[in-house]
Amino acid sequence: MRQSTIGLISATQKESGIILRNLVKTSAGNFYKGRIGKNNVVHVISGMGKTNASHAATILIEKFALLFVINFGIGGAYPSSGLKIGDIAVATKEIYGDEGLLLKDGFHTADAIGIPLLRKGGKKYFTEFPLDKELAKRVIDIFKRQLHPPIPPLPRGGDRGVIIKSGSFLTVSTCTGTDRRAKELEKRFKVICENIEGAAIAHICAMYGVPMLEIRGISNIVGDRDKSKWDIKTAALNCQKAVLDFLCCLNTLEQKQKFKP
Repeated sequence: MRQSTIGLISATQKESGIILRNLVKTSAGNFYKGRIGKNNVVHVISGMGKTNASHAATILIEKFALLFVINFGIGGAYPSSGLKIGDIAVATKEIYGDEGLLLKDGFHTADAIGIPLLRKGGKKYFTEFPLDKELAKRVIDIFKRQLHPPIPPLPRGGDRGVIIKSGSFLTVSTCTGTDRRAKELEKRFKVICENIEGAAIAHICAMYGVPMLEIRGISNIVGDRDKSKWDIKTAALNCQKAVLDFLCCLNTLEQKQKFKP
């Protein structure tokens, strides 16, 4: 029988307040259960960082038979991404930004060590973990077509409005706080969004063979750290609305094309 529950992971309650209105807290710590649209969902608040995220993802997958996992929250956009504060980014793959080898000529990714972080189904994973292409395509399609919108429109910023864009995400242990470092990472990894949990969750999902979708609202542009220019509230709001839109329209899309995990 096909699994019927969708797993949700966010790092903090601030990033998931709207989602939690639809759910009820269980007796098992930071787990919440309920229905969104016609879908059974279970949501865990992981805490910040890679270790907390991987721990939460492992418990979530071990305890529940999941159709797929959605990791959502806020993130920083790299300068050349074309994204602005309040926009939505969807991951096509997650990359560990710190795992690697430092030599006299500079940083090399973990491929240079030669030992993969994971072997699964004949594949070797060093620092990159592809995410589910069909799920990413669907969330973008829903956003752009506004299929039967179950929630109010996203807040708009001037004539441009909120845009959605897909690309590679970078997960770091040390948050980037200078323009120089931002440009260095963006050039090295060809990424659009920085976060501190995604690759760890993608790693665990790959271990268990569970499809994953990652959606983030842009709270800041990665560079010289100035929190007065950030907008965490709008980023979290827009991200959650995108997740809700996706979940509420999921059954509509399934009538057209059956999901294949």
